[in-house]
Amino acid sequence: MSLGIAVIGAGGRMGRMLIDVIQRDPGVHLAAAVDRGGGAAVGRDAGELAGAGACGVPVGDDSAAAIAAADAVIDFSLPEATAKVAGACADAGRPLVLGTTGLGDAEQEAVRRLAGHAPVMQAANYSTGVTLLTALVEQAARAIGAHSDVEILEAHHRNKVDAPSGTALRLGETVAGVLGRDLAQSAVYGREGHTGARDRETIGFETVRAGDIVGEHTVLFAGDGERVELTHKASSRTTFAAGAVRAAQWAAEQPPGLYDMRDMIGV
Repeated sequence: MSLGIAVIGAGGRMGRMLIDVIQRDPGVHLAAAVDRGGGAAVGRDAGELAGAGACGVPVGDDSAAAIAAADAVIDFSLPEATAKVAGACADAGRPLVLGTTGLGDAEQEAVRRLAGHAPVMQAANYSTGVTLLTALVEQAARAIGAHSDVEILEAHHRNKVDAPSGTALRLGETVAGVLGRDLAQSAVYGREGHTGARDRETIGFETVRAGDIVGEHTVLFAGDGERVELTHKASSRTTFAAGAVRAAQWAAEQPPGLYDMRDMIGV
C-alpha cells in the first residue's frame, strides 16, 4: 500500500525536491504539501511547483490539517515551525522525519515529547554516505583522536543561512563524545589574527558559503608526521530527498522513539 506523505516546507528548495522524488516513487504518494502563510507557493499545485508535473495537491498553509491527512510527515522548514509540527504529529499519531536544523532548546524538547507518542527520525543529513561518514569518524576518533588535532571543514551553497551546518556540528559532537569533551567548550569557529598555538583539546570548524555547492564535509585528524582526512561530497540534492523519503517509509514501521539514520542503515 502506498504511503501518504505530507511535506512541510514545500516551497523551499528541499521541499520541492522531496515532492519530485515522491512523485517518482511508486511506494509513496503526496498526501499534502504545506508552506508558510502568505508565501508565494501557497495555492499552487505542488507537483507543478516542483517541476514534476501537476499532481492535484495544492500547497496549503495549515500544517495540522495536512498532517492529519497523511500517513507520515517530512519537515524541512524553519526552526520556529518545529514545535507546532511536532505537536500536530503527536495529536494525530503520525511519524515525523525532521530535517530542519538550527533548533533551539524549546524546539528540541518538543521533538523529544513527540518521540514518546510516535516515531521520530531526526538527522542533520539524510544521505546514507554522510551516515557512513559519521560512523567512520567515530572509529577514527576512538583510534587516533586523542593524539590528533581535529578540524571540521564544510562547504554549502550561498543561500544556506546557518553555520556551521547541522551535519558539521553532528560530526563535531561525534568526535567530542568519543573523546569525552564538551563541544560547547572545545569548539573553535574560525580563526583570525594572532591566535597563539593551537590547543589540542579544541575542535575547529571552518565554513565556506559559495555558489551552488550542494554539500561537502571533511573531518581532518592531523598528528605529527601524518594525517587522516575523511570526506563526503554530495553532487545532487536528490540524494538527501531520496534518503528522507526512505526514512519516512522506515519510520512508519517503527514504534514510538527518537531515531537517526544510523538506526535505519544499521551502522
